[in-house]
Amino acid sequence: MSFVASMIEKARSYGNRLVLPEGNEPRTVKAARKILDEKIAREVFLLGVRSDVETTAGNNDVSLDGITVIDPAESPWLDDFSATYFEKRKAKGITEDQARKDMSHVLRFGAMMVKKGFADSMVAGAENTTGDVLRAGLTVIGTAPGSKTASSCFVMDMKNDAWGAGGLLIFSDCAVIPTPTSEQLADIAVSAAKSCREFSGAEPVVALLSFSTRGSGGKDENVLRVQEAVSLLKERNPGFLFDGEMQLDAALVPSVTEKKAPGSPVTGKVNTLVFPDLGAGNIGYKLVQRLGGADAYGPFLQGFACPISDLSRGCTVDDIVTTSAVTLVQAGKKT
Repeated sequence: MSFVASMIEKARSYGNRLVLPEGNEPRTVKAARKILDEKIAREVFLLGVRSDVETTAGNNDVSLDGITVIDPAESPWLDDFSATYFEKRKAKGITEDQARKDMSHVLRFGAMMVKKGFADSMVAGAENTTGDVLRAGLTVIGTAPGSKTASSCFVMDMKNDAWGAGGLLIFSDCAVIPTPTSEQLADIAVSAAKSCREFSGAEPVVALLSFSTRGSGGKDENVLRVQEAVSLLKERNPGFLFDGEMQLDAALVPSVTEKKAPGSPVTGKVNTLVFPDLGAGNIGYKLVQRLGGADAYGPFLQGFACPISDLSRGCTVDDIVTTSAVTLVQAGKKT
């Protein structure tokens, strides 16, 4: 079963609820219809002025039957949402009026729906920038307990079971943090490990990458940063196997591992790669995709207290459906 098919199947079995804030955006409206019809989500919310959402749906021959349309400015939830947001942000100098204005925006309103438990996942970005989506997530939802870092991962389907978990490798971070600190790298490793569990069903085995293996690169600051991240992970005792700093071949090829990092606990098992910076991660996934022929899925956001995802503004309807399925899976199965 392909990665996409497995995510859709799992999302159906979970029966979670999805909010799509960009209810005036044609691809989003079409995706909402498909997600509900294919039972990928139990309930789908579209946000926006009702007449505008209805016009968009009508212009694209999409029925809104069964889809819940909410206008944040007219919602009975707005007072409570605004008060919660004001309490969270008042130390930053926000006023009650500004809190209400901010919460009337579809991205923050959608994020608060997830935070308050009215929806389980949020997907946006078809018409809003990545920065806008991240800001809504960080200011309303915040990061997961024990982490200060929101990041991203790609799921790389290598089409070869010899690599990773049944052919799947997690690459992180490839889209959010340009030059992570040691603490951020440790946070990224923990989030990427969680993503590995969610997306592949396998126990994560993490390699923190560098141009150096076990000090071979000397005292360069980029080497020391990864080494410190590994030390921080050891202090956290995160509950998964990891090693670093490691060159890519030392991480993935057991014969090289035995030469460069003899006795490494990750020998022959790595399914999750943490890159030292955004340049390496972004170039790395594109090399594997374009030259290696792998399928790249993502980027999927990770490290938030509740699941949200960002879309490319060039996304297709199917891209929105796939990202929604993945984000619904990130919400987990409710008891």
